[in-house]
Amino acid sequence: MNPEETERNTPPAAAGPLPDTGASTGAGPASRTGTGTGAGTSAGAGARTGGDPRSSAVVVGGGLAGITAALQLAESGVRVTLLEGRPRLGGLAFSFRRGDLTVDNGQHVYLRCCTAYRWFLDRVDGAALAPLQDRLDVPVLDVAHPRGPRLGRIRRDGLPVPLHLARSLATYPHLSLTERASVGRAALALKKLDPADPALDGIDFATWLGRHGQSPRTVEALWDLVGIPTLNAPAPQASMGLAAMVFKTGLLSEPGAADIGWAHVPLGELHDTRAAKELDALGVRTALRTKAERISRTDDGRWAVDVPGERIEADAVVLAVPQHETHGLLPEGALDDPDRLLDIATAPILNLHVVYDRKVLKRPFFTALGSPVQWVFDRTDSSGLTGGGQYLAISQSAAQDEIDEPVAALRAKYLPELERLLPAARGAGIRDFFVTRERTATFAPAPGVGRLRPGARTRAPGLYLAGAWTATGWPATMEGAVRSGFSAAGAALSALGRRHDHPLQEAV
Repeated sequence: MNPEETERNTPPAAAGPLPDTGASTGAGPASRTGTGTGAGTSAGAGARTGGDPRSSAVVVGGGLAGITAALQLAESGVRVTLLEGRPRLGGLAFSFRRGDLTVDNGQHVYLRCCTAYRWFLDRVDGAALAPLQDRLDVPVLDVAHPRGPRLGRIRRDGLPVPLHLARSLATYPHLSLTERASVGRAALALKKLDPADPALDGIDFATWLGRHGQSPRTVEALWDLVGIPTLNAPAPQASMGLAAMVFKTGLLSEPGAADIGWAHVPLGELHDTRAAKELDALGVRTALRTKAERISRTDDGRWAVDVPGERIEADAVVLAVPQHETHGLLPEGALDDPDRLLDIATAPILNLHVVYDRKVLKRPFFTALGSPVQWVFDRTDSSGLTGGGQYLAISQSAAQDEIDEPVAALRAKYLPELERLLPAARGAGIRDFFVTRERTATFAPAPGVGRLRPGARTRAPGLYLAGAWTATGWPATMEGAVRSGFSAAGAALSALGRRHDHPLQEAV
């Protein structure tokens, strides 16, 4: 056992980076030492002589992709070691402590069509803690209208696709009658597309929308309203293939596909504490604060993963880390052109956190037009805020222009904007304001990215890839991460000769 490892009996608070406050006040990240429970030994772990005869695997990376792969492998009888360099599981969807608050590093949502992530929630007994809306209902507040602020809604009714959104579109106040009619025509054209068509990956979403009669206002008030938070890119910078996948699956597959769900507890409760409990129950050895340094073949054709002070041998390895880290660990010959991974760019997400001394927002969330503010969520209850007041999280996707802005500048820009959007915030006291920045939050969904994304299998038998950046068909979402874990584990289990079923009926 690595000397840094301890039993998973430590408190369940998840760790994260110190939030950017522009000052030296505030609590730092809670930390947890590594764990080492369940099956597995040190050097030569998983060897099939003189010990457990089962096949063995090492999963490198403890985000949603790695957790999913480890769960699937262990459930099929494989002895699994899960390595994670951070002091907690969950990857880029995690929580940390700031004083008395438990804070998510950013607001994460999912849709009813995200069947893989819903499987994950069920698997960690967390579905009730991240419920879905009964029906899609998104308040859209335009504060730039000439006659003053105007509230609209994107919501569905019980009619079949595409009529389920027709009533909402017909009364959507942020578009003209002509623009609303053009949206319907574009949606029908979109429904006929195959998102997997390589030709769609070669053009940008804005070009396609322009060809189908979508005005700049329509793109701003509807298509980008959905596309920017799901793709992490505006229409001119987004692959049409990925955009078609998002809109066709979310809005045009079945009436409830786009109903929104989000965690009503800290993400660390789901992605760290509960996930760790399930891994432990399956006998997975989880080593936190443990980074893989090298992956190589052993003399007998198996795999060796070197970590500080230890070599772990296994029959299979799943690399479930970001693309640049994967590139650094890949053994020679594993991919035809490994440098393509370096061409998969990243895109940032900026999150602003504001704690008011009173309630300023009655709704659980809303999105804005005519303002730099994108999406605003009430995180008061999930954060454990006491003493009255309200905690709002503002999620800013595709934030390349602001990701490095000083906290003071962001505060000066966004607090007045929140007062424009929320009259109740005018005159309210600010108990706290801080920023979290994910500079490499997702892969950039630029046109042409599809040809760069590798599948789960490599040219090296027994070595597999996972991560939202791999060829899942989805953009960089929690759904894509879980799906990649399914694919990697399924490929490994097939090679090991172990019978297994894909958790999603659609993929059977």
